[in-house]
Order: sequence, then structure tokens, then C-alpha cells
Amino acid sequence: PTTGLLAQVLVNKFADHLPLYRQEAIFGRSGVSIPRSTLAQWVGSCGVELQPLVDALKREILTRSVLHADETPVQMLKPGNGKTHRAYLWAYAAGAHEDIKAVVYDFCESRAGANAKAFLADWRGALVVDDFSGYKQLMNGGNDKIMEVGCWAHARRKFHDLQLANQSQIAEQAVAQIAQIYAIERDAKHLGHEERLRMRQDRSQPLVNTLYEWLSLNRQKVPEGSATAKAIDYSLRRWKALTQFLRDGQLPIDNNWVENQIRPIAIGRNNWLFAGSLRGGQRAAAVMSLIQSAKLSGHDPHAYLKDVLTKLP
Repeated sequence: PTTGLLAQVLVNKFADHLPLYRQEAIFGRSGVSIPRSTLAQWVGSCGVELQPLVDALKREILTRSVLHADETPVQMLKPGNGKTHRAYLWAYAAGAHEDIKAVVYDFCESRAGANAKAFLADWRGALVVDDFSGYKQLMNGGNDKIMEVGCWAHARRKFHDLQLANQSQIAEQAVAQIAQIYAIERDAKHLGHEERLRMRQDRSQPLVNTLYEWLSLNRQKVPEGSATAKAIDYSLRRWKALTQFLRDGQLPIDNNWVENQIRPIAIGRNNWLFAGSLRGGQRAAAVMSLIQSAKLSGHDPHAYLKDVLTKLP
């Protein structure tokens, strides 16, 4: 195959969500017979050859002081019995305000926190995450290497869902107060770190303080175990992590940056159906890392991969 054809197969599969059996049919309509097994072999070989570049991208990301992390389930075929089980694709991205736009995916057999620990290894910095317990292992036990940064989008979502379900006035007021904090973030989006920090301290800090007092007061008024109590408790329990952004202009206010990098995977997995093996999932993760990072950096992924594959031999 030419490098252009290889790049096309990879981009079709991992950027445009076209599984190989569909690509086989599309090529067939053009009068070109390329068996699915051949396409799969090409994809696997490219994943192997591109891995050193992904390793270099990972090393580059781990030089940054702020990272995002998230994970999503993907079905993986179990060897021998033809059944699938739930594996996970983890995503690690440089902070939304960092000077590099890149994401590295890590395909693992489970959602165990040990996978994140293995990926990050000796990295030190601020990690923006949701409330998943797997990440807690990185910060617990007196570990001062990694600082947890909370996600305001998750806190807001608890109240938003409550408002939709119960027409809760408390939830509606909470969403409105959080919206004011986000409005300031939009104003500060294109500022430098020091200017953003000043704006947060001048304008966001009073709003956050008021919200904390308001949440604490209303928590005393709602029944224990109620949906409203759970929504309030989620924010109060994570308050230290949620307010880290007020101390450092480099920290993002939420984890949406990496969640947006997970979204293409959620769309694609409906079309892939499953990963054929752990190794196959890892090869796919390598290619997806390069394609998504190229897109984030403003490159055409086909042109980028064609250029890389042409230079590789």
C-alpha cells in the first residue's frame, strides 16, 4: 500500500468512525478488492511503527505541570471464548491553558487506579479529574507530588440534572450562581496566567465564597439522603479541589478539555463494536493519539499521517 492509502484507512477508522468491513465495501464499489483481514494487518502494523512517536508525545505531555485525565469503557474481545468484556481507554491531555494541544490515549484492561499511576509514574503537578476513586489513589497516602483539581462542570451537572428531574429551586439557584463563575472564565479565556489569576481573585473569589455559604446553609435545610443533599454534598466534599483554580491562573476550571477528547471515542465505539485484543486496543490508542493531537494542533490528520508514514521507512 502507498502511504496515502494507509493514512486514509487509519483516518477513516479512527477519525471518521468507519469500521474496516465498511471500508472493505467502499473500496469494493470502486473496483478495488482489499480484504478486511489485510486492512486489519495494515492498521496493526502502522500502530506498531507509530508507537515511538506516541511515546515521544507522552514524554512531552508529562513535562507539563497541569494535566487532565478521564476514561471511557470500550468492549474488548476475550481470547479463546469469543465473548467481550469491558476494557477502558484512558485519556491524558496537557492542561487547557498549557502551550501544547495534545492528548495521549492509554488502552487498559480495567478501570483500576493502578493504570493511571503507571502512566503518570514520577510525574508531579496538578491533575484535573472528576470524583472517580481511581484517581484518589494518586493523591492519598500523604502523596504531595500530585495536586487534585476539581471539575466545576461535574458539580454543575449534579444540580442541572436535579433541576431537570425535580424542578428544584435550590438546584436552579445553584446553577445560576455557577453560571456567574463561568461568565468570568469566558472573559479571562484569552488572558495570560497572571492576569487570569487577578481576575479570578477579584471577581470569582467573592462569588465562590458566597456559593459556599449558601450551599452550607441550604444543606442544613434538606433531608439527609435526598437528591438535593447528595448534589450539595458532592460540591462541599470536593470544595478544596474545586477552589484550586482560584490560586493558580494556569489551572482550568473544569475537565471539559479532556472530556471533549473522549467524545470521539464514545462515537467511534458504536461503530467499531469492540477491540479485538489488548494489543489491538493499544495499537488503536496509539493511532488515535496522533490523529486527535494533529486535529487539536490545526493539522489535517490525513496529510500529517501521510507525511509521517512517508518519512518512517
